Amino acid sequence: MKKSVLLLALLVLLFAGKQNKHTGKNEEKTYPIGQIKTEMGEILFWLYDETPRHKASFIKLANEGYWDSLTFNRVIKNFVAQGGCPDTQEGKIVIPDSTYLLKPEFNNKIRHVYGAVGAGRDDNPGMLSSACQFYIVQNKDGEHRLDDKYTVFGQVFKGMDIVDSIVSVKTDSMNSPLTPIKMDVNIINLSAKELKKYHWVLLSDSSEIFHK
Repeated sequence: MKKSVLLLALLVLLFAGKQNKHTGKNEEKTYPIGQIKTEMGEILFWLYDETPRHKASFIKLANEGYWDSLTFNRVIKNFVAQGGCPDTQEGKIVIPDSTYLLKPEFNNKIRHVYGAVGAGRDDNPGMLSSACQFYIVQNKDGEHRLDDKYTVFGQVFKGMDIVDSIVSVKTDSMNSPLTPIKMDVNIINLSAKELKKYHWVLLSDSSEIFHK
């Protein structure tokens, strides 16, 4: 009987929300979600706890409005939609003084599947990520040749139809859209109940919490 009571108390603690000190009511826990708004529609993606440097960096730059003057500048069907600071013709990333590089955070459970959000980088030996550039994998079979070479820090759960449309636009010789696709990048906070509306189920507080 004692064990049952203790177990019940533990479950209550685990699932209870944070209490608002002013109202005394429990507040539902929320999670920071990446949001990209374009003229073509909205993209939402989960940010992995297992890549804390990349997660914190993305949240910081999004909250500062860093990407709001930038575009999806390199789009390739059956590969990726890339946004943020652009590449040069030599494949180098144009990194502004206002941003920085990040140490890689590879994880054998977080791979380049369809909808994976990864950090761009140039051919530097340390595989350091550029904080200012990211891409979304559009190949439905994934891009596993990039695994353990580029850091994946997020996963799209709404708007892959928008990404599919983005990579289908007409481009120039540098794979840059002829008509610029501007980005409005934000962080929004959603509860488990709100996330469930997108047909994803909250299992735990780990990176593997969302499954279609």
